[in-house]
Amino acid sequence: MAVKGDRVEKIRVLLADDHPTFREGLCRLLAEEADLEIVAQAGDGEEAVRLASELLPDVAIIDVAMPRLNGIEATRQIKAACPPTAILIVSAYGYGSYVLGAIEAGAAGYLMKNVRVRELVAAIRALHAGETVLNSTAAHKVFSRLAYTRGRVSAREAPQELHQRELEVLRLAAKGMRSKQIAQELAISVRTVQTHLVNTFNKLEVGSRTEAVLYALREGWLTLDDLP
Repeated sequence: MAVKGDRVEKIRVLLADDHPTFREGLCRLLAEEADLEIVAQAGDGEEAVRLASELLPDVAIIDVAMPRLNGIEATRQIKAACPPTAILIVSAYGYGSYVLGAIEAGAAGYLMKNVRVRELVAAIRALHAGETVLNSTAAHKVFSRLAYTRGRVSAREAPQELHQRELEVLRLAAKGMRSKQIAQELAISVRTVQTHLVNTFNKLEVGSRTEAVLYALREGWLTLDDLP
């Protein structure tokens, strides 16, 4: 967790789910974590988009099946309105089409609702640090499918080229390595790894490793051989 003086820099979280009991219970559990702050709750997709656009949370936890606007479309609109917000889909459904749709829309992770609270908390922290929350098998399937789709994540000008070291870091991140592992592999500090990732995210106008890897696959900077 980040500390500024004597004050803990909290991860600001938006929670969107149409089941009040689940939503409120999860809020209480997450509020017990010193580095997490629930800034808002939403009961439907449209409200989630509106609140995210107003509050610019660090992480948004979104359900797939919600009224008025489903979680995948809500994810797409939130990423368009506030790209730095990392989105974690937490759903009762693990259908491949849902996972693919969520990642293509800009989600950085996908978990099932039966996940343990400590795993969910770890996932929130990981997403805030720019990590991806997908197991290696799911990640390879997702990226393999999406790498062959036409067009980029969004309509943009020609992307800025990555420096060699930035590309090396991204290639190792694509293999599922965490920042500490990448630092050890390249004999650099964890802070340097994080700096390279932030620079990469800024150049590509993305908010997570998942989006950056997908972007690099579509640009041809990475290949499927670079995946785990």
